[in-house]
Amino acid sequence: MFGMRVRKLVQSAAVTLSFLFLFAVVAFGQDRRQNTPGQFDFYVLSLSWSPSYCEAAQERGQGGRDQQCSGRPFSFVVHGLWPQYEHGFPAFCQVPSPRLDRNIVGSMLDLMPSPRLVFHEWDRHGTCSGLSARAYFETIRKARSVTKIPEQYLDLDKPIMVSPGDVTDAFLKANPGMPRDGVTIACDGRRLNEVRICLNRDFSFRECSEQTRRACRRDRIAMPAVRGG
Repeated sequence: MFGMRVRKLVQSAAVTLSFLFLFAVVAFGQDRRQNTPGQFDFYVLSLSWSPSYCEAAQERGQGGRDQQCSGRPFSFVVHGLWPQYEHGFPAFCQVPSPRLDRNIVGSMLDLMPSPRLVFHEWDRHGTCSGLSARAYFETIRKARSVTKIPEQYLDLDKPIMVSPGDVTDAFLKANPGMPRDGVTIACDGRRLNEVRICLNRDFSFRECSEQTRRACRRDRIAMPAVRGG
């Protein structure tokens, strides 16, 4: 009987220690500035390969209802500019978020060809920048202007198969000074989804190893052609 009680006490202590360890991991993994507007370390500029997005939308029967897929053809478009911590990221830093002027939305449709996307990015990421809505979207435009799209992807006239390394190499060649560990290629399993580029707050390129750990692991992925190409 005594031995059974000891085993139960040991098991209970083990469960408690496991819980405390898990709590500590979560606590230390969360930045102390969590969701404080303007308090972050760097940006991720996320560039979406529009033909992949539209092909997936068409497969879901939604392509005709999306402005991005029913207007002029697009290659890489801006998905968003995301404030980041060295570990983790803030999101939805003001709820409800400050109202977004529709004139600002209209001004961004050349880079982000979906009003719904513009609203969403402001709510989730822009409110964490510490900037006004106008200043945040001007910052997106600046970040996009310092990042050159490789020439071969500007008007891709036929679908191709690439490796994530091919796409990374193309961006490194087009952007001198961009570190390999500062570029992440994302895929949906068979198609290129996004290229994510890490930028300091002064828009210089930087490494961000935490992002690259979430990169596409496929050997080959498809890049659908730009519509009309």
